[in-house]
Amino acid sequence: MRLSVLSRLLQAALFGVLLGTGYPAFAEEDLGKSLFLVDESDRVVAVNAETGQFFDLVLSAKERVRNRYVANRVAVLVTNPRFAGVGAYPSGWSSLRRKAGEKIVSAEAVDYSALVVTSDRILTFNGKTGAWSEKRR
Repeated sequence: MRLSVLSRLLQAALFGVLLGTGYPAFAEEDLGKSLFLVDESDRVVAVNAETGQFFDLVLSAKERVRNRYVANRVAVLVTNPRFAGVGAYPSGWSSLRRKAGEKIVSAEAVDYSALVVTSDRILTFNGKTGAWSEKRR
């Protein structure tokens, strides 16, 4: 009788995994790191190891990278004039201008998302869509 119950549980688990509702061992975040950044003298290259794509963020003459926040599938750079984000699936970098005198309060990147809190705004970057969202503080 015990073997029958165990067999039914294993069948239910396998069925759930096949439908995508099963065990978290197969979740997207377990796939590992696929986004890497390479610094060059005049650009930052985002490398998507999963798709084999390369995306250049060309820096202007006086632009400098101040901070970087990188997770498995998203990266956000803070430069003196802008915020730049890149995700594992959209094609390329997406930038948002910094406001005059805007200071970084905190920032983090996790999985496909990044959050940047400044003295003026709360910013989020979605690495799946490549879109920035903002709210004034």
